[in-house]
Amino acid sequence: MTDPTLSALLEARRPTRADARRNFDALVEAGREAFAEHGVEASLEDIARRAGVGIGTLYRNFPTRDALVEAVYLDEVAGVASFADELDDLPPFDALAAWLRRFADYASRKRVLIEGLNRDSELLQTCRNLMYESGEPLLRRAQETGVVRTGIGIDDAVRLVAGVAGVSFPTPGQRERVVDMALDGLRTRSDS
Repeated sequence: MTDPTLSALLEARRPTRADARRNFDALVEAGREAFAEHGVEASLEDIARRAGVGIGTLYRNFPTRDALVEAVYLDEVAGVASFADELDDLPPFDALAAWLRRFADYASRKRVLIEGLNRDSELLQTCRNLMYESGEPLLRRAQETGVVRTGIGIDDAVRLVAGVAGVSFPTPGQRERVVDMALDGLRTRSDS
């Protein structure tokens, strides 16, 4: 799903020159990794080093730490939202489950990013709306085919996996098993 507002927000931050664009993208990726490891207070010098650029290049692209956090957040949201478009060929429940798993992975990192952003900001509201709009058709399709219970909204499903994703697990395998159990709770049950 492409959202003109989100696309405009992302493109407005990216430089137009190819080399500057590569540096921007490398800084966003390095920021994502560093924030995941060390929180939003990760060293900006470390982020520049990881991206293979100087600190001056970081500040030319992101004059403040919040500007970098915001760019990483926008990139994360865009990735999850656009992933919904890649799931058309899967059976309805599998498509919804794949998207919710991707969201759970995002949500486990988002907690770190959200520390650096204002929860009531217009940017966060836009991102939240886009996220829900990208998952809603997957949920509706699964409900229409009878594989997911009716009476569940996309907000319910997202909060379910976000709650699981926010818990600390000793291994990634355990987190995946618990997400699978949560997803199983969305399935339609037959009374036997």
